[in-house]
Amino acid sequence: MKDLIKFTLQPELEKPSLIIGWREDPGRLGPNVINYLNKTMMNRSFCQISPVDFFSLGGVEIKGNVARLPESRFYAGVRNDLITFLSDFPHFNQYTFLNTILDIAQDYCKVEEVYTVSGLVSPIAHTIPRRTFAVYNEPALQEKLRGYGLRDISYEGPPHLNSYLLWAAQKRGLRGVSLWPQIPFYLAASEDPQAVRLTLSFLNRRFNLNADLKEWNENIKEQYVKISRLRARNPEVQTFIERLETGLSLTEAEEMKLAEEVPKFLRKKG
Repeated sequence: MKDLIKFTLQPELEKPSLIIGWREDPGRLGPNVINYLNKTMMNRSFCQISPVDFFSLGGVEIKGNVARLPESRFYAGVRNDLITFLSDFPHFNQYTFLNTILDIAQDYCKVEEVYTVSGLVSPIAHTIPRRTFAVYNEPALQEKLRGYGLRDISYEGPPHLNSYLLWAAQKRGLRGVSLWPQIPFYLAASEDPQAVRLTLSFLNRRFNLNADLKEWNENIKEQYVKISRLRARNPEVQTFIERLETGLSLTEAEEMKLAEEVPKFLRKKG
């Protein structure tokens, strides 16, 4: 265990909750939420998990001629009741990786509740009011969060890493919930500020963060304007989004076309 983790600080914590985000998240939800929380709470990294046993270091991401190694870091700041964790998805030894997260959270930080954040890719338009779905590992926590507008989800398919994490937390007696805000499929490859604001609004209310979300309101408006410009220029995109707005579905080819055109346009400057 000691070979897997490295502490750089020893924060003073008091039965904190842990909020977990993943870098490879639809709409960049995880990194945007965690980075914003870190900025708001003036968090600093206090512990990291060594990448050697969990990541393939042969395919390191290169951006702007700078190599970015996989990172898995815990952060703490002015709040002694909240810590955050941001990580790449582990490539192998996932069960050991998840238990290492929980070892640090439970044994070193005395965490009592775990919250994971991930985007739920959905066949909806960006103009449709979003919902946040939730999966709990304990009925008492589900009841505790009943008034927060979270929707129960029933899912059939391959389990997500968050599902394993909740299961492992439950075995340790740790309460946990996975938050799944909806993300339109054509924003999954870019950014979705509306999903970020929705998630931060929940966390703001749940933990009395007093965070100013004006930045995300402006980001939402900016994205609306850009997509409206694309809709005006591209009749096909306009037709596809209109159909989604009225609850109609698209063919697979139409979905692929929309998922290609919107991110490409959003990446353009100006």
